[in-house]
Amino acid sequence: MTDSRLDSLLSWLKGLEPSWQLDLSTLAPASADASFRRYFRIGSKNPDFPTLIVMDAPPQHEPLDAFIKVDLLLENAGLNVPKILEKNVADGYLLLNDLGTKTYLAELNSESADHLYQDATHALVQMQLASKPDALPNYDEALLQRELDLFPEWYLHKHLHIELSEVQISQIKQAFELIIQNNLAQAKVYVHRDYHSRNLMVTDRNNPGVIDFQDAVFGPITYDAASLWRDAYIAWPEERVIDWVIKFWEAGRKAGLPMPDDFGQFYRDFEWMGLQRHLKVLGIFARLFHRDGKDGYLKDIPLVLEYAIATANRYIELKPLARILESTRPTKE
Repeated sequence: MTDSRLDSLLSWLKGLEPSWQLDLSTLAPASADASFRRYFRIGSKNPDFPTLIVMDAPPQHEPLDAFIKVDLLLENAGLNVPKILEKNVADGYLLLNDLGTKTYLAELNSESADHLYQDATHALVQMQLASKPDALPNYDEALLQRELDLFPEWYLHKHLHIELSEVQISQIKQAFELIIQNNLAQAKVYVHRDYHSRNLMVTDRNNPGVIDFQDAVFGPITYDAASLWRDAYIAWPEERVIDWVIKFWEAGRKAGLPMPDDFGQFYRDFEWMGLQRHLKVLGIFARLFHRDGKDGYLKDIPLVLEYAIATANRYIELKPLARILESTRPTKE
């Protein structure tokens, strides 16, 4: 089977070969993500860039405009994001500097976590301090609702074949309204939207390297913190999470970010934002399997489900949602 996009990409890289001293024979897959984008790594004889990253983003599925715009916004905020060295927007190709192969997920352990999360907190505060309204799409009620609706549509119905009763439908609707109400009441900043251990790279300078930010929006101040410390791919004891969130809250207030004076209120906001995200993620992981044929995320569903159950159980108004979530736990043989 021929790969016409790869042929086209190679043709584009051939034109860049002299200026970047590319070694086309070294082109190899670097990674793929949950979208249509894919990434390649290529060697170079340029001493400043021994390896480079090539992004392939089919324009009909993944237009590059958002990536380019957010990349510049975050770079101006002082974050370590990929530098765009060459671009072919019409065909959907970018040549980027290489932030390396060490993800936070691979490097995090009980000893390294404090230091790595301290760096991630610093970068997050920097990004939020740069926030301006109207620079990014608004994380509004309609978008929050669309994301939450993925949970009953793809996780409950499509994945688990659960038919909800009228009472359960009403309970979910009520819980969603409460969650959205909380989310919209929070102060608004730039939101990466996937600020977690797979999208943060461990780098020697200006750690972390930040990738996969093209879906960034202007929205709730706790969203990226919830992505980071209620991570779908790695779990920590609650007392450590609380300690890291306190440090983020303190750093944000010291820097002048619009955070509540009461940490209890901030942590509640963090929890409710995390719940919105986890319900969405349950739907997305199910959709990636059933619609897109990607089964790699199914193994991450149990952790996300447990996060959601634990949070919903901590708030009396969310207990009915907790019961529905608990009913989806796999039964032990």
